[in-house]
Amino acid sequence: MVLVRPATPAEYAAIGELTVAAYRADGQLDDKPYERVLRDVARRARRNEVLVAVDEESGQLLGTVTFVLPGSDLAQLSRPGEAEFRMLAVDPAAQRRGVGRALVQACLSRAAEHGCSAVVICTRDFAKAAQRLYEGMGFVRAPQLDWSPVPGVNLLGLRRRLPPPAPPAQPERAGRLTSSSAT
Repeated sequence: MVLVRPATPAEYAAIGELTVAAYRADGQLDDKPYERVLRDVARRARRNEVLVAVDEESGQLLGTVTFVLPGSDLAQLSRPGEAEFRMLAVDPAAQRRGVGRALVQACLSRAAEHGCSAVVICTRDFAKAAQRLYEGMGFVRAPQLDWSPVPGVNLLGLRRRLPPPAPPAQPERAGRLTSSSAT
């Protein structure tokens, strides 16, 4: 069973290593500067939420993602009322166990808790497995969000609309209201 929870500072080094290993295995780590960014979990945890997926029985770290709100230093696509997530990584040995799906679902839940209307993300143009995961979870292509941070790195934008927040529950009234007449 996979449990998603906030990362602890004691896990930051392992999260950085896992993220770099996952990006390398998927062919997404083209440059050393971005490798340093992926390893620097403490920096991204200062203003964002770093989540981890762990095996509930063994406690083994299986994956990670960074949940980002607009205005954060890591926000790339989100506008007011939207959230995004970055640096989704699953240990190559733990792939196909639902870890990525659990991490994405946790981000969707966090966005809903923040009252967001949508979650926007980007993925590499060649990352077909990631694209299938996101599309299977209701994300749709948003070509207006496509961009390239450096030459040769093409990112595709996706958006998932969220249902509007449920109205607050009305308090239940005890008993029946009756009118009284003056005597």
